[in-house]
Amino acid sequence: MSAWGRSAAWSAALTAALVAVVVVSAAIGPVRIPPVEVVKSVLNALVVPAGIETTSQGTGALMLPGVTLAYQSPFAFPVDDVHQQIVVGVRLPRILMAALVGFALAAAGTVMQGFFRNPMADPSIIGVSSGAAAGAVAFIVFPVALSATLTLPVVGAVDVGLSYGAGVSLFAFVGAVIAAFGVYAIATRHGRTPVATLLLAGVAVQTFLGAVISYLQLQAGESLRRIVAWLMGHLSGAGWSDVGVTAVVVPPLFVVLLVYARDLNVLLLGEEEARGLGIAVERTKRILLGAAALITAAGVAFAGVIGFVGLIVPHMVRLVVGPDHRVLLPNAALAGGSFLVAADTVARAGSTELPVGIVTAAVGAPFFVYLLVTREVHEL
Repeated sequence: MSAWGRSAAWSAALTAALVAVVVVSAAIGPVRIPPVEVVKSVLNALVVPAGIETTSQGTGALMLPGVTLAYQSPFAFPVDDVHQQIVVGVRLPRILMAALVGFALAAAGTVMQGFFRNPMADPSIIGVSSGAAAGAVAFIVFPVALSATLTLPVVGAVDVGLSYGAGVSLFAFVGAVIAAFGVYAIATRHGRTPVATLLLAGVAVQTFLGAVISYLQLQAGESLRRIVAWLMGHLSGAGWSDVGVTAVVVPPLFVVLLVYARDLNVLLLGEEEARGLGIAVERTKRILLGAAALITAAGVAFAGVIGFVGLIVPHMVRLVVGPDHRVLLPNAALAGGSFLVAADTVARAGSTELPVGIVTAAVGAPFFVYLLVTREVHEL
């Protein structure tokens, strides 16, 4: 079977596993809901275009006709209204956000380990997580109003702006992107970016940003508890708008990474050998680094710093499917989504909810030590 055929077969199995984990997770909580009712609630919430409706927009004499699509669900299973609201309105956005963030972190971790040819590499190695943390903590300590009133013709005055949570996510995303591309700029000389220099620049920027975060924590006052919660990773505030934004950003970037999976295989042989085989090494490195940094930033901007997903999941999947990135990358991403959904379910299942980063570290660190001791993880 070809590599893409093996990848499709494994992906089908892991997609089924991810769906099963999502259904079980949605059934668990203070109100236990049978998995069959979870599936019916989700199907009832699906809608398809059912026609066109005419509307009027504007005020006074400036009423303008408009048309909108009317939607209708093709399913009408009998489900308790409270259960329907809990599944669709409360649990499903959080679960899907966990799946997207885990998917993004595991994909980025797989690329980073191949890019640096280092089994200890993860998405934070180029300062993305530290940059996101610095941006989010800066906004929490020194919040700024991100709102304005615009006067539009016909409609009149309209208030636009971002909520506090959206402001934290925006600053985290911007901080992550600035840190990643700052590391790249520091390490690049005369159009070339040596991997070793990139690694050292990432360590230096991480250290500097760690000092910035520590200073901001000293200035936090009553905001310190909120900062600590964000730094430990959280998914409790995820809503459908957050899921929508993340779902728009993550899949296209993943497709870019997948397109370059074969080139990543060749880069494992070494840069000189890759050039000899016709790979545009510097261009490929820039694309892989940029896409991996952006997909990580999209994940941590909403969920905070969640460790070990991008480190251990690629190793776990590599032991099963092998090192070929055409097979490894999509399946590590799917496994990362399942892993973070399961971890978040454990985090919220107890009497007191835990930050999901504590659960991933508690599970991931011992398992990674086990892999090291049994010599399963010494090379790619």
